[in-house]
Parts: sequence; C-alpha cells; structure tokens
Amino acid sequence: TPEGKVRRMYAMRIEDFSARSLQYIFIDHISREAKVTTDKWKGYRPIAKVYDINQIESAKGANFKALHTMIHQIKSWIRTTYSWVSDFHINRYFNEFCFSINRSQSKATVFNNLITKMVGKEKVYRSKLICS
Repeated sequence: TPEGKVRRMYAMRIEDFSARSLQYIFIDHISREAKVTTDKWKGYRPIAKVYDINQIESAKGANFKALHTMIHQIKSWIRTTYSWVSDFHINRYFNEFCFSINRSQSKATVFNNLITKMVGKEKVYRSKLICS
C-alpha cells in the first residue's frame, strides 16, 4: 500500500533463481496491468517484457522493508508451528500462511458482509429450526 503495508501476500518455492521459475508467481497472482517494483536482480528482466516492472536498488533491503518483514514472519511461523517441514509440501505450508495473512487483512469486511447478509434475509423462526 502507499503506507508501506502488505495488503496481500503470496509465496512459493522456486527450484532455482531463474526467471523461468519465478514467472509462475507472476502468472498465478499478479495482473499484467499491475505496476511491480523489484530490486535490480537480472532474473526479472525477461518477466519485464510482459509486466510493468520498475527495478530499483535494494539498498541492503531498506527499499523493501515490508517484503523482508513478511519473509521473517513466514520463516518464524514455520519454525514455531512445525517440527519438520517436507520439501514436497512446502508450498502447502506457504499457502496456509498466506491464507491466514490475507484473511486477517479483511476481518472487518468479512464480519460486515456476514451481518449484512443476515439482516437482508427473511426471518427464520425457532419453530422452523427445531425438529419435532
């Protein structure tokens, strides 16, 4: 966000540091109309032919504080939640963490939507709920 907060997060294991491996996070989760800011790693160059990527210096992570915070959080979560992590299932662990983080960002919205739907529906009387 403009305030430097994370609105949505996605993570995945990549086999190597090639653009070919990295492109799937873009294909699966990033709109082609999105404006993406990355560090100056050369692996982003082939992806920049399809996506609007602005590459800036990392400044030892100072320019990507939110990213490094999220990396720290996911590593801490995995270390404290699981005693052992399978390479085969690592993306499932990432998906679970990202689901939790992404849902936590919309708590007020989820509750508001539930209440709005409940109020908009017709009344259900107790006699209809209880089987005799």
